[in-house]
Amino acid sequence: MLKQYPMLRYVLQKAFWYLLTFVCAVALNFALPRLGDNNPVDIIMGQAGKGLSPTEAQKKKAELLVSFGMAEVDDQGNVIYEPETDENGNIVMQKVPKLDENGQPVVNVVKLVDEAGAPVMVERQKLDEAGNPVFAEKSAMHKGKKGKKAKKAHHKMKKGKKGAKVAAASEMVPVMETVQAERIDTVMVEEPVLNTDPKLASAVSQFFSYIGKVFHGDLGLSYQNNEPVTNVIKKSLPWTLAIQAPTILLGWIVGNLLGAFAAYKRGIFDKVFFPCAMFLNGVPFFVFGMLLVAFFSITLGWFPAMGAYSPDIPELTFSWACIKSVSCIKSVSWYYVLPFFSVFPILLSGQATGMRSMSIYELGTDYMKYAKWLGLREGKIISYVFRNAMLPQLTGLAQSLGAMVGGTCVLVANFAVDVLIAVFDPRVKAGLQMGGK
Repeated sequence: MLKQYPMLRYVLQKAFWYLLTFVCAVALNFALPRLGDNNPVDIIMGQAGKGLSPTEAQKKKAELLVSFGMAEVDDQGNVIYEPETDENGNIVMQKVPKLDENGQPVVNVVKLVDEAGAPVMVERQKLDEAGNPVFAEKSAMHKGKKGKKAKKAHHKMKKGKKGAKVAAASEMVPVMETVQAERIDTVMVEEPVLNTDPKLASAVSQFFSYIGKVFHGDLGLSYQNNEPVTNVIKKSLPWTLAIQAPTILLGWIVGNLLGAFAAYKRGIFDKVFFPCAMFLNGVPFFVFGMLLVAFFSITLGWFPAMGAYSPDIPELTFSWACIKSVSCIKSVSWYYVLPFFSVFPILLSGQATGMRSMSIYELGTDYMKYAKWLGLREGKIISYVFRNAMLPQLTGLAQSLGAMVGGTCVLVANFAVDVLIAVFDPRVKAGLQMGGK
């Protein structure tokens, strides 16, 4: 069915190979941190574990291993810990309290006996059915001297012989009983001594978990600040794109136009433009940027030497409110000048020198000579030269755009360029229509 749609077949074939390359790149990113004795979680714990107690650090490490898909979990999602073994490979056991369903220790009540096996009896206060101590009321007689009051105010006073006063009183006394002595013992059971670190999943399981997380946008945690990588990218990507995307695109467009013009016109323009472009193309970005800062910021004081916006503005985010704010736009634009021009001339010169060489080659081809002999107008000839010389430049554009963010974004850019080449290059079109691959 795809034979009827050669362009679709071409795109699907390219997409398959780029997807395979992407998986291989992801596999390398998965394997490289695990080549040594440590793993990514150990590296992160070097920062995240500072200031934590051993128990808190152990819990934090288990959470990281689960989030990275590196720890085995049971059906309930609990981390699995393997038992420790001794030198002979035997499982190390320990006695621990047995717990009931509520997590409380299970206890046994043991009756005490002496060496002869006879019960050891003790006297204790009697308890009722509810387990409360039992008391009984007991009457008591207290004698006092004549003319003196009894010790307790609630005593009833009665007259006795020879004029003495007798106090009748009652008090609550504990009811005692004799029972066999008991001892409460906690029930102990033997359990294996578990490792402090969870059981790691197999390498295959970790890899597929890693692949799944990548395709879902979960790139794990940053080694530097223990922050999700996606958050770090969200903070940095807008600024990166705002600086590099316009610079790369404008440098590519203007450089290709100037390079094609220099190749076609030659003369004094080419003699001046080409050496300047070659010189700038050999200057590193950071060196050119430092020269601009030294002259325009430090010497002349025209532009700020660092930062992305004025310190008077609170933390700036890319939002519609910021775009509508005139003060934010002015501040960002003023700080944008030097970073832009530290990259733009160098990118322009590199594209111009490449386009000039390709245009000179295209102008010397037989089809260009034939077009001139046919009397085609100059604008038409330049358009043919620019179109054919631009094809290698598209590859350079893809590499520059992919390098803005790095990593596997280069694959996406190259895939897009392959599709564009199929659209613009008549040779590819002809090959597809003839059934070529």
